[in-house]
Amino acid sequence: MELITSTDDLAAACQAYASAPYVTVDTEFIRERTYWSQLCLVQMARPEDPPEEGVLIDPLAKGISLDPLFELMGDTSVTKVFHASRQDIEIFYHLSGQIPLPLVDTQVVAMVCGHGDQVGYETIVRRIAKAQVDKSSRFTDWSRRPLSTKQLAYALADVTHLRVVHEALQEDLERRGRAHWVDEEMAILTSPATYVTDPDEAWRKVKARSTNPRLLAIVRELAKWREITAQERDVPRSRVMKDDALLEIASAKPKTPEEFGKLRLVQRDLRKPNVTAEILAAVVAGQQCPEARLPEIEPTPRRKEGSAAVADMLRVFLKARSDQLGVASKLIASSADLDALAGEENPDLPVLKGWRREAFGADALRICAGEIGLAVGPQGLRVIELSE
Repeated sequence: MELITSTDDLAAACQAYASAPYVTVDTEFIRERTYWSQLCLVQMARPEDPPEEGVLIDPLAKGISLDPLFELMGDTSVTKVFHASRQDIEIFYHLSGQIPLPLVDTQVVAMVCGHGDQVGYETIVRRIAKAQVDKSSRFTDWSRRPLSTKQLAYALADVTHLRVVHEALQEDLERRGRAHWVDEEMAILTSPATYVTDPDEAWRKVKARSTNPRLLAIVRELAKWREITAQERDVPRSRVMKDDALLEIASAKPKTPEEFGKLRLVQRDLRKPNVTAEILAAVVAGQQCPEARLPEIEPTPRRKEGSAAVADMLRVFLKARSDQLGVASKLIASSADLDALAGEENPDLPVLKGWRREAFGADALRICAGEIGLAVGPQGLRVIELSE
């Protein structure tokens, strides 16, 4: 089992893999101490490789350039197959500025084909490939060298079994005629916007209890400063400033370093003079924000009378329809979607677009409008037309 540690060897491997119809890909990384995931290992396999063979690439090897790998990831003649790909794609996008295309995520395909919500790799391999995955190295520190033979074998198994899973799921997908369903999901996964964190929008992840626009303007400026600082220093945002400290600063609105120093939840690093000055400047920016630019909080929509009962009916209908179609219910609609469908006028929801509308959304709207209902008969739950 060879670990590629040089650019020349990587280029040769990627050139060979470029003739394959698809490659299965996985990564090992750590993120506990950084803002951006630190790529520690890349695994690939192709259809013609022997059952337990593939390629292992060491991104931490001295002097290695990953450019040949990025070139392969951008080769549109080769399909890239991942399982639960979001974090893997984020890594490739951050390092290379491009998203692997074309892309197939077998977790999404498995959900479309009725294997449950967010089915794990170990489960789908056992179910489809009839193989067991050794997960004993799951909590490895992949940044430490050297990697043992056992660790490398564990990592490689994440792409070798994936070939069997991918081919079986593609056959099932074609048989069900749902390839366009997966295409819609892949459009989201392959959109660069999915992997870009806008510092101006970081405040929305802070759970501020207040809806006061002026206070939220300060929260927005502090969250923006924190996000930019975390990205520049490549550390987790909580290492820069914890949420409770951010909210304490926004509420207290300190004007001087002395006032800032009296705050209880502020971390030690934030008390450094240059850092304190930047934070106080963010507070001032929030306080001086023009009225027209103050954050807007969408009001909680008024619910229609009786909407809770309608939402319960939609939940029953979703369960029945997802069972009938053999597709994971959470992929069709969330509980919040159902509440919005039942209680809001003209809601703008994913369940009312594309394949979701075709599979469930259109009939759900008819239930809400009182045009159709549900009945239980010998064949189970069925939809019935309601007359005046």
